[in-house]
Amino acid sequence: MVVNIHEAKTHFSRLLQRVAAGEEVTIARAGVPVARLSAVEPERKKIRPLGMDRGKIWIADDADVLPDDLLKAFYGDEPSPIVVRLRERKNEVRKKKG
Repeated sequence: MVVNIHEAKTHFSRLLQRVAAGEEVTIARAGVPVARLSAVEPERKKIRPLGMDRGKIWIADDADVLPDDLLKAFYGDEPSPIVVRLRERKNEVRKKKG
């Protein structure tokens, strides 16, 4: 199907519907083709197997432990349950390291 620029601008959504249905539309200026509308193939998702990076990544035991001064900056002097748990976790990690 060939349409002129004015018709393409006026009926663009209709043209897109036709393209989505598999038709190819050529847009012409003064009868000379200048552009082509065609459907885009959807990208196929690459399947990533579970555990593909096993052994490549590690998380330190103390990754979730924050220093006391940083905890105080976030939560102030009043220890919230979160702060209490973080401090307990910090002590557990220290004991493991011995």
